[in-house]
Amino acid sequence: MKETLTFAQLSDPHLSTLQGVRWRDLANKRVLGYLSWRRRRRAEHSGEVLEALQRDLARTRPEHLVITGDLTHIGLPDEFRQARRWLETLGGPHEVTVVPGNHDAYIHAPWKHSFSHWQPYMASDGEADTDPEHLFPSLRVRGPVAFIGLSSARPSGPFFATGSLGPEQLGKLARLLDETGRRGLFRVVLIHHPPVPGEEKWRKRLKDARALCKVIGEHGAELVLHGHRHRASESGIEIPGQKVPVFGIPSASSLGHKPGRMAQYYLYRLQPAGDRWKLDISVRGYSPRGHAFAQVHERVVEIPRQTT
Repeated sequence: MKETLTFAQLSDPHLSTLQGVRWRDLANKRVLGYLSWRRRRRAEHSGEVLEALQRDLARTRPEHLVITGDLTHIGLPDEFRQARRWLETLGGPHEVTVVPGNHDAYIHAPWKHSFSHWQPYMASDGEADTDPEHLFPSLRVRGPVAFIGLSSARPSGPFFATGSLGPEQLGKLARLLDETGRRGLFRVVLIHHPPVPGEEKWRKRLKDARALCKVIGEHGAELVLHGHRHRASESGIEIPGQKVPVFGIPSASSLGHKPGRMAQYYLYRLQPAGDRWKLDISVRGYSPRGHAFAQVHERVVEIPRQTT
């Protein structure tokens, strides 16, 4: 088995456009989302930034790319088609892993008009035709890394952006963590909402965050990556003898109209180092002056290896 891997995380690109949307398509909560896009989000999320992101990814050349949700604004069928075309420019389903966000599940929508367009990028290895009800948690193994995808995307009421996992997904997660831990893999849990209780506003929280932390605390993981907050954050989940690092990142397309919100993505280089994993983390941020991404800072984190 290959013992190293370079992978990148980006989140919340909100890449789609709502130009030309018809009012009859804006039923229920979508009206509010559309108005928010016209008033604020269309100026905040830039196609120019996404183009610069793609140029930088071509330079840094991660072996795998993970996207932690919110590819769309209000989850319209055409937005899912736009996102699928964009995903294809980044790579095939083997090179790119997606988990959905709350904007992608803005209201209840038929699978064939929504997430079916992304299914090859979300499904577990060898399970592209999985029943949509059992797609998550997903498992994708790349070299020494087990990417375990969770879906916290659930429709919520007006002015709410909450998420949840549910007992079935949490039970399957526990079994996947055990299985991949026995294999000595570096387990990366991918989720859209912040997993640590109290880190997000009540109306935007992960409802079963405590239950998720309990599962990870009992069954272990090496890293948790999320989006949703549109700013960088770092915390941890307690497991015996240590904390699992938890990283959240800004939107991949933001022009940074609010402090701390300028577009970034994280580049991770993983390699074994005796009884530990060495994780080199490079934060790459967008510069409006240069119309390009560049390294903002870097650091090294060492994480104990699972004994088999």
